[in-house]
Amino acid sequence: MKTWTVAAALLFVCTYGFAQTEQAAPARKPCEDLKAEIAKKLDAKGVTAYTLDVVEKGKEGDAKVVGGCDGATKSIVYSRAASSESKPAEAKKQQ
Repeated sequence: MKTWTVAAALLFVCTYGFAQTEQAAPARKPCEDLKAEIAKKLDAKGVTAYTLDVVEKGKEGDAKVVGGCDGATKSIVYSRAASSESKPAEAKKQQ
């Protein structure tokens, strides 16, 4: 009986440890794949005039971080672009 109890306890501890390592390891999703997924979600919500940029982790600045990729070494940041109505006016000013 003691042998079975010890074996069951070891099996539980090994399984629990393996489950914890899977959760702790960051996903290695390519940045371009994640960026495409985020863009698809934003487009589905009707968001327009935005940019998504991939930057090194810690160099996000004031932009809003909307995802992490490449094993949490890079971040995807969202920033609003100028509205399409202001672009023609700016073009006229430059001429």
